[in-house]
Amino acid sequence: MRILITNDDGVFAPGIAALARGLHAAFGDEHDLVVVAPLTDHSGAGAAVGPVYERESIPYEHVDIPGLADVPTFGVDGSPALSVILGCIEGFGPRPDMIVSGINHGINAGRSAMHSGTVGAALTGAQFGVRGLAVSIAWASEPDFWETAVGLACGIVPELAGSEPGTVLNLNVPAVRPHELKGLRHGKLGRVGLIRSVRPEHTPMPVEGPAVDRTGGAIVLSMRGMSEDADRLKERAELEPESDAALVEEGWASLTPLVGVREDVTGGGVAALTAALATRSA
Repeated sequence: MRILITNDDGVFAPGIAALARGLHAAFGDEHDLVVVAPLTDHSGAGAAVGPVYERESIPYEHVDIPGLADVPTFGVDGSPALSVILGCIEGFGPRPDMIVSGINHGINAGRSAMHSGTVGAALTGAQFGVRGLAVSIAWASEPDFWETAVGLACGIVPELAGSEPGTVLNLNVPAVRPHELKGLRHGKLGRVGLIRSVRPEHTPMPVEGPAVDRTGGAIVLSMRGMSEDADRLKERAELEPESDAALVEEGWASLTPLVGVREDVTGGGVAALTAALATRSA
């Protein structure tokens, strides 16, 4: 099996180094590994590929990750999704059988999964029929317990290898030592996101001529998982029971199967399509 390792924090991030070293230690003797990841941070990029129509080529460079001399590693001038696309169309050797993306610093749970470059990379591989695993660990001050996420990922890879082509799993791990982890459970995709609230700060801007609204300023963000203790209690109360984010908050690792863009064949989608088509024939 050939495993392509990527991330959205960039090829020089500590999370991808920990993941690649862990996968190499566990599977390097039996599987073919390659690292293809962005040269710079593309957090929050989702499955974006950028303005590829305006580029004749995608620059890349060889990168050395300490302890991974045997694993070919490439930094790409592009997003995580673009890195996966280039790998899947054999830009860096044979087509991979699996994408393992991460380890992201900060969980990608609930509606935030849609905007995650870590998750977007795995879902992009699924469009090529490649299995994928996105791995994220809760944000915390030093130290980061990468080994907890690495151990779980290495345990999941063999099971994922036997799944249907295009299967994607999203793994979110609390920032705890391996022996402190309560276990691994199915986390339902929640409805909360990373941005918890905002506070507009308006700045009137002088203008000449008729009075119009020229207010500018900034929108100050309050991020989930980075609050003080009192606010953390409020955050926990907002989480749906058994959801991915709730399980991580309780000390469990959460695993969620995801799908990407597919045609909507539900009643609502078909009804909207039928009504729209009827306007052209009326």
